[in-house]
Amino acid sequence: MQTSYLNPTDESAKKLFSKRISGEVIMLNLLRFKEIADYSQYSDIAPITPITGKEAYQLYIDQTLPFLEKSGGEIMLLGKSEHFFIGPMEEKWDLVMIIKQKSLDSFLSFASDPKYQVVIGHREAAIDDSRLLPIEAISSLL
Repeated sequence: MQTSYLNPTDESAKKLFSKRISGEVIMLNLLRFKEIADYSQYSDIAPITPITGKEAYQLYIDQTLPFLEKSGGEIMLLGKSEHFFIGPMEEKWDLVMIIKQKSLDSFLSFASDPKYQVVIGHREAAIDDSRLLPIEAISSLL
């Protein structure tokens, strides 16, 4: 059975926040949606009728955007994707998203906002698998 990745581990969080990145952080998201969103753990926010994972993720974006913007973040790109040009052909992603956060502290503020925590269930219901790669901008390789 293939491993799915939905949330950060304690170890990955410690590694990210121990880097002490100063300035903006870009978050590269690769997302694969469930055919039908699974709200079994989030009945309090579940739609009346079943919806697709893609529809559930749109609810997540719509309800999350105010919290993201309040923290100084923004969606830089939402894009459709399928197979890699270079990479494993069996790996397929439904959505590529690039988020810019003004800092790691603003990202933490966003992620820990109690009002945001209420809507995160739409994300959990929607996603079958994901990758999140934090990127620190550099001016050169040297």
